[in-house]
Amino acid sequence: MPQVFARWLALAGTVIAADFLTKAWVLAAFRPHESLAILPFFNLVLVFNAGAAFSFLAQAGGWQKWFFVLLALGISAWIVVMLRRHAHDRLQSFALALVLGGALGNVIDRLRFGAVVDFLDVHVAGWHWPAFNVADSAITVGVTLLVWHSFVHKESAHEHGARSE
Repeated sequence: MPQVFARWLALAGTVIAADFLTKAWVLAAFRPHESLAILPFFNLVLVFNAGAAFSFLAQAGGWQKWFFVLLALGISAWIVVMLRRHAHDRLQSFALALVLGGALGNVIDRLRFGAVVDFLDVHVAGWHWPAFNVADSAITVGVTLLVWHSFVHKESAHEHGARSE
C-alpha cells in the first residue's frame, strides 16, 4: 500500500514540477500582459491573478491570498488522506493526485507573488477565456475525472446492490 500511495504523491509532485517550470519559463520570457500568438485561437500571455477561477475575488484587497492558501492547504490535506485510503482505486487516485498537484502549484505562486501566474490564453472571435496555467488544467481534469468516477462508482454500486437482492 505505501508504494502505491507514494506513486500518487509522485504524480502530484510531477504536476507541481511541470507547473513550476512552465511558469518559470513564462516569467523569464514575458513581461506582464505581453502576448505571443501561437495559433489563431491560442496565445501565450503573462498575467497575475490574485483571485481564484475567473478572477473571483481578485479585487478583494489582499485578504483573499491567505484565504485561498488556507483553503488549498486544507483541501490538499484531505486529498492526501483520501489518496492513502483509496490508493488502489486508480481512476480516483489519479484524479486526486492531479487536483493535489494543481492546488499546491498555485499555492506556491500565491506565497511567492501574492497571485497566481497564468499564461495560457484561449480565444475565439475576440472572446477570451480567462488565462490559466498547468496547475489549473490539472485541477480541471482531476475534478472532471472525480465527477465521472462518482457516476461510474455509483452505477456499479447500484448494479452490485441489485444483483445481491
